[in-house]
Amino acid sequence: MHERALMDDLVRKVLAVAEAEGASSVSRIRVRLGALSHFTPEHFVEHWVDASRGTLAEGAAVDAAMDERLDGEAAQGVVLESVEVRDES
Repeated sequence: MHERALMDDLVRKVLAVAEAEGASSVSRIRVRLGALSHFTPEHFVEHWVDASRGTLAEGAAVDAAMDERLDGEAAQGVVLESVEVRDES
């Protein structure tokens, strides 16, 4: 359940950026995965594909990097570092 909550929150953040930019789609996201988040980059991408299905972010490329630090606020979460969007209007 923890992973699903993280993914739902992330998709909301990504879609908010896309909406604010007036984008037609999201082309790429960059995230930092906390050391205690229970994600590997590969596992994260699998969850991203499911969570973003049917949204403007579906099909976006994912750059996911592990953060090895065990302390700090982001150790158990996923930090959205950037969102790249397209405007195909």
